[in-house]
Amino acid sequence: MTAALPFRLARATVFAVVCLGLSVAAHRLGGGPVSTPVAAGGLLLAFGAGVAASGGERPLTVIFPLLAGVQAVLHVLFTLGHTPAAHHVTGHTHMSGLAPSAGMLVAHAWAAGLTALWLARGEAALWGLLRRLAVRLHPVLVACLQPVHKPIAAVAAPEPGRLRSALLAFAAPRRGPPHAQVSCYSG
Repeated sequence: MTAALPFRLARATVFAVVCLGLSVAAHRLGGGPVSTPVAAGGLLLAFGAGVAASGGERPLTVIFPLLAGVQAVLHVLFTLGHTPAAHHVTGHTHMSGLAPSAGMLVAHAWAAGLTALWLARGEAALWGLLRRLAVRLHPVLVACLQPVHKPIAAVAAPEPGRLRSALLAFAAPRRGPPHAQVSCYSG
């Protein structure tokens, strides 16, 4: 089952917001600033990765590497985004902030793993719901969309009515026992 464009864009938006939110929160928690233009660039990057991968249902084995890769690129983007000009030493940029420490790698791996697991579970639940809806709604949609072909019935001549006299034609026979009086009040 492939996704239509509005559905793909919605899924990519969720991926980008989760990915960027996690990155910005972790970067700020680690003491690094994140500027608005850098965050906007990161959002576009994550959204582009999300659109590229949102054509159908994706398992954890696809979501985790994608999320880890986007996290790594966002880490580099955020680090380059706040590197001050004072780091220029003898004509080249000091790049020691780009290589993360072991603690940061572990934190990134845990965050990417947990987020990928969360997104994969949500992905499986969403596609399962869509499959169940398709199964339930298919007969209804087929019945509504198929044209109804009714056979054209031959018009039969009306049966002649019973012959009665004009006097009895409007008489209302009232035969039978009298109606019992039923009372709803029992008091």
